[in-house]
Amino acid sequence: MNRSAWFAARFVALGVAGAALALPVLAQTVKVTPLGGIDGEFCPQDRALVFEDPNGTRVLYDPGRTVAGPADPRLGKIDIILVSHMHGDHLGNVHNKAPNAGSCAQPDTSVSAMPNSSAVNIALAKKSKIVTGSEMPAFFAAKLKANGGDPADSVLARFGGSVTIGGVRIATVAALHSNGLDPDYIGGEVGKAMKEAGVAGDVGLATGYVLRFSNGLVAYLSGDTGITADQELVVRNHYHAKLAVMNIGDGFTTGPTEAAYVINQLVKPESVIASHANEVATAGGKVRPGSKTETFIKATKAAVHVPLSGKTMEFDAAGKCTAGC
Repeated sequence: MNRSAWFAARFVALGVAGAALALPVLAQTVKVTPLGGIDGEFCPQDRALVFEDPNGTRVLYDPGRTVAGPADPRLGKIDIILVSHMHGDHLGNVHNKAPNAGSCAQPDTSVSAMPNSSAVNIALAKKSKIVTGSEMPAFFAAKLKANGGDPADSVLARFGGSVTIGGVRIATVAALHSNGLDPDYIGGEVGKAMKEAGVAGDVGLATGYVLRFSNGLVAYLSGDTGITADQELVVRNHYHAKLAVMNIGDGFTTGPTEAAYVINQLVKPESVIASHANEVATAGGKVRPGSKTETFIKATKAAVHVPLSGKTMEFDAAGKCTAGC
């Protein structure tokens, strides 16, 4: 073998060895842990999910009412908080007294988080970034500043753009849903007058999110949207989402058959996590017969995963659940 051939063979060998060393990194998964009202169940108020990137970055999505405030021991480190819109069951106007307080049907959400919200209180305690789109960042910046936090921790991700924090790329996408701000968050004479007039504060449009994690997984978080063309044109065709979190509750949000249409015909992910069922969806960790959750599961072609509180699921880059499902 001449010298040039030897170097070429050596280069190939090193490349193969390097690729082999990289395989464990590529194989790492994104962990998703629901923080619901009752351990092992999927309950009417359950919204909150924690996504943990393989690099350790932790993202809290829509803390809502089932995260028992900043002291909830299930939270751990939270680097980023995402809020899809300003309704109390997502932003957190009240919250559980403690994990598992009350029952699945009637949780003990007796602790007020007003006028800050659970999202703001958690961000202050955990020194998290709050990432939102539309006109919401100014509200969060003002709340953080008023409570001794850093207004710069309220980060904008406007439609069509993205921000990367802790190795997680975050983009906002359209969500067709109302987004009025309860005047109680504003307070004072202005808030009182607005409440008496029956009007809400304008903080722009609701949003959904598309996250790209460091292992390559792309996840679509629907918020409370209805059916939109963007779910195919943007979420599927541009971002190529492989995991979806889809609201299914009907009435206030997309119904189970409509949600199945979104997943089957528009987004077409590998897996979907059901969300916002607005019902006692499980008993003993099993889906209740005749429930909206069962209807969604039966109508959906992708693998459907039920977010049982405290049960961590793991997803690879292709959106397949590899553990906990």
